[in-house]
Amino acid sequence: MGGVCCSCKVAAEQKARVTYDNILRLSDDPDVNDAIRFLRAREVVHFQRFGEGLRLARDKLDEKNVYFMNPSFDK
Repeated sequence: MGGVCCSCKVAAEQKARVTYDNILRLSDDPDVNDAIRFLRAREVVHFQRFGEGLRLARDKLDEKNVYFMNPSFDK
């Protein structure tokens, strides 16, 4: 997904999870449901990892560039 903003990637992960939830509501096939549950769990982990990555990037920006996004300079 090169060239796509991080928030777009996170939104795509959330949309996929909702889609999997909807499929599970409609499906009565245990094999299909197992596969969909696996995919849904994978999307949840991806969402968490993107969130962690964004937080780490923001923390690094705050550390290295004291004039940009550093709340201590706004006091």
